[in-house]
Amino acid sequence: MKARLDREAIALRAAKELQDGWVVNLGVGIPTLAPKYIPEGKTIIFHTENGALGFGPPLSEGELEHKDYNLINAGAQFITPRPGMSFFDHATSFGMIRGGHLDVTILGAFQVSKRGDLANWTSPERTVQIIGGSMDLAAGAKRVIVTMEHTTKDDKPKILNKCTYPLTCKECVNLIVTDIAVIEVTKDGLLLKEVAPGWTVAEVQALTEAELLVASDFKEIEL
Repeated sequence: MKARLDREAIALRAAKELQDGWVVNLGVGIPTLAPKYIPEGKTIIFHTENGALGFGPPLSEGELEHKDYNLINAGAQFITPRPGMSFFDHATSFGMIRGGHLDVTILGAFQVSKRGDLANWTSPERTVQIIGGSMDLAAGAKRVIVTMEHTTKDDKPKILNKCTYPLTCKECVNLIVTDIAVIEVTKDGLLLKEVAPGWTVAEVQALTEAELLVASDFKEIEL
């Protein structure tokens, strides 16, 4: 079996998409790892829907002794304070999201369709049904990046012609970063831009239900 990128590497690749000065919201899971990989000198203003703006990455295991129970993100992780960070209520936070003030949201997903439809809030296996802020984020952010494993645990495709799980938002995804590929959602279809080291187009296509187009500047993922 060929090596796939781990969760940290997926987050690192997604972080490369973030531009200086952008306001960015991070979903639960892989997306919360992205702040660790922001280069020195680049300013990213992180937003969390429970009411904070301008904070740093989640605390590492070694930093938890300094945790502040007032400083958490939407995934209940303790976050690093930063000079100038601000706090506000949920109404203000969701006003930012719905008002189109987020440059990017990075979200996890159960499924993504060839049209960029997103299914990430529930699955048939889930006994607890919680929508959270994902619908607002997917619809309100200027750009949506999905980070996820390319397949399910039993190697079934998660990038499909049509999502079979309840949708979070239609035609909202711009870029998909998985453990084996980077895929852009375009009006012409899914454009395979990068593959994990050692992988071929044919091998990625074999694990993807939707047809993949190949970018003219196709290359291996660089971390």
